[in-house]
Parts: sequence; structure tokens; C-alpha cells
Amino acid sequence: MELMNSSATSTGLVRSLGLKEATALNMIDMVGIGPFIVLPIVIQSMHGPHAIIAWLAGALLALVDGCIWAELGAAMPQAGGSFVFLRESYGKSSWGLIMSFLFIWQTVFQAPLVIASGAIGFSQYASYLLPITPLFQKAISGSVVILIFVLLYRNIKDIGKISMLMWIAVVGTMLWLIISGGLHFNPDIAFGGFSEGPGFMSSIFFVGLGHAMLKTVYSYLGYYNVCHLGGEISEPQKVIPKSIFISILGIALLYCAMHISIVGVIPWQDAKHSTFIISTFIEIVHGPLAAKIATGLILFIAFASLFSVTLGYSRIPYAAAKEGAFFSLFSRVHPTEHFPHVSLIILCAIACIFSLLFRMSEIISAIVAMRALVQFIGGAIGLIILRKRKGDGFFPWKMPLYPLPIIFSVLIWFGLFLSTGYYALMGIAFLSIGVILYLIMAHKQSIFPFAKMGHHES
Repeated sequence: MELMNSSATSTGLVRSLGLKEATALNMIDMVGIGPFIVLPIVIQSMHGPHAIIAWLAGALLALVDGCIWAELGAAMPQAGGSFVFLRESYGKSSWGLIMSFLFIWQTVFQAPLVIASGAIGFSQYASYLLPITPLFQKAISGSVVILIFVLLYRNIKDIGKISMLMWIAVVGTMLWLIISGGLHFNPDIAFGGFSEGPGFMSSIFFVGLGHAMLKTVYSYLGYYNVCHLGGEISEPQKVIPKSIFISILGIALLYCAMHISIVGVIPWQDAKHSTFIISTFIEIVHGPLAAKIATGLILFIAFASLFSVTLGYSRIPYAAAKEGAFFSLFSRVHPTEHFPHVSLIILCAIACIFSLLFRMSEIISAIVAMRALVQFIGGAIGLIILRKRKGDGFFPWKMPLYPLPIIFSVLIWFGLFLSTGYYALMGIAFLSIGVILYLIMAHKQSIFPFAKMGHHES
């Protein structure tokens, strides 16, 4: 398969993002406000210093699931990511129409919700720096979304440069936290109290691990962001797999080191109740002024992550509309800057409204429940189907130990889906509504399942 160069593609997008930019966008997407908010919750769920296991388990899931994304992304480097993968895997004239439609259906609501959750988390953490009323907090979250939109409304080459600056700030801040903790590290605090937690083979331990993994997996999400930008990646068959695994391993190392550094200073019994754990941590080791600086840097990291995730999501409705599977309005590309500006405008507008309406509570479970069945489990099973239909030669990058990573990924995602409880039922109901809407549309357009297949898809 011939490698794609950096020239403009037939879609109007430009392949100008290399390995550095792709990895940077992935990493700043993964590290948002999430890990700084969920770290105390993870400790509370695991009830002890062995909470580090939840971060390692989340990284393991990301790695095996990353194999699926790397294989699909390298074979089909187009804007839209899962929309393209699901359509091609299940048949672009049959079940792939339903699966890709369901993915778009969930994205229209789920993507702005993810963006809004990051903006809400930003405004909540900002309350460490200054007293904020609930109304002012809402104003901040809405303003964050607007500012993200303004920064993204430009050429992709400029975005690549911005992403590198943000990546430097993200990694630099986390290294500062890790080094600060290392210089004040107390192993008795970090590793003491194992006897207070549940036994490793007890049901309580695994229930706690399930709840903790919901939070750590949420903090790792974003390793596939490069697949959504496939139409703008230079040499995608090489760059997409490398950027996925480099970003997962790099972030896993940073998360685990940060966790150990913090619980080596703040006893886990205290850490699990902390609202601003990073700010408290820095205040202990460096004083109040440094804590305010650290809080400001965390807010910048959260902002940088929103920048990356909004960029990736804006390409999904665009790709669907380009294929005629969504409203044609979303397919419009800016006449001079060559980016899907209408898709960006609409998603950011919905996200801004969501940021004013919703609260952060339980939002992580809702996001996991909504995405697990179609995007992750559906994508994994779809790869098996696509391999059988297309053959190994279709894939320029192939996962090791096939199909074990797929089996492991499906089992873990299904377990996480069930662990969301009430939100799992909501996720099923939401997808059921999507199926009904698709059938109405399909009947009007005389497409699958209301039209006979005219040919066999190869």
C-alpha cells in the first residue's frame, strides 16, 4: 500500500500532521482535568495504597484496545475515525449503515457532553484560586468552550504548532509534580496501610477495581484521537500506530508516577477526601504561592485537552456528511483555511449550551455507558469481520497475538459497561432510539434493510 504524502487529499483536507504533532494531540487529549479530579475517587474506590493497580489496569486496556485502533487507523486513514471503521467493517451497503449511523447519533450528543464536562471541570478547579459563585462558574465553563472554538477556527498547520506548545506545558507540569513528590517521598506513607484495604482475591476488591477503572479509563481516553484526524496525518500507515502506543505508554508512566508521588506525601486516608488534591500536594511541598501556580498549570492542561478533543470530534460529523450519511451542512469546508468549519461551529454551540445546563456528577459513567457498545465493542468485533472479508493484505499494520487483544478488549469493555449500572440501561435506551430513527430514514431513502443488496461487498 502506497504511503500517503502531505499534499491535500480529495476530501479537501491537508496531510500536514507528523508523528510529533499526532502524538502531542493524543497526549493532550488524554491528559485533561480528568486525572486531577478522579485521583482521590480512585483511591476511595480501592480503599488503600494499591489504588495504583487501577491506573495500571486502565493502561493495559488502553494498550490492547489501541491495537484495534492502530490496525484500523493505518488501513483507513480518513477523517471520521469510527464512522469509517464501522461502515467498512460491517458493510457500507448493509449493517455498516446502521452501525455508523448509531455512532454519529451518539457523537452528536456525546461529543458536546465530553467537551462540556471538561469545561465544567475547569470551572470547578478554578474555585481554588478565587471564590466563584455557581452562576459565575457556569459563565466560566461556557467561556472556555467559546475560546476553544476561536482557537480552532484556523488552518490545521497552525493547530499543529499550537499543539506542540501545549504538549510541552502538559508534560512539563506533570514532570514538576512527579519530581516534587520524589524529593519529598516517604515510602511509609506511600506503601503503608495495605492491611486496611480489602484482600486481593475478595469480591470487594474487584468491585472497587471496577469502579476505579471507570475513572482511570476515562482519564486514558483519547489515545485514538489521531484516528479521527486520519485525513490530515502525513504517512498515516506509520504515524497512526506509533502515535497511539507512544501516547499510551507515555501517559501511563506519567499517571503512575504522579499517583505514587502524591500518596508518598499525602496519606491515602487523607488523599481520598481531597477536592483539590494537586493544589494541596504542591502547597505541602512548596507553599501557597506554588500551589496557585500549579493550579493555573492544571487549568491550562485541561484547556489544552479540550482543544485536542474538540478538534478530533469536529471531523466526525464532517466525514459522515461527506459520505452522504449525515446532514450535508456538516460537509462544508472553509474556502480558504480548508477545515470543516460548520461541524466545528455546531458542536461547540451545543457544548456551550450543555456546559450551562449540566453538572459534573456521574458524567463519567454516562460517557462510558454511551460509548462502550458501538464505538469500542462494536469496533473490535468489526475488525474481526473486516479481516475475514478483506484479508491480511488490506492492513499495513497488524496487531500481535491476534485475536487475543480483541477478545480481552471486548470482555473488559463489556464489564465496564455493566459496572455503570443505571447508565448502562440509559445507553441501551439511547441506542434503541437511534435504531428507530435510522429505520425511519432508511425507509424514506429505500436503503438497507428496505432495499436488496445489489452486489457482494469485497
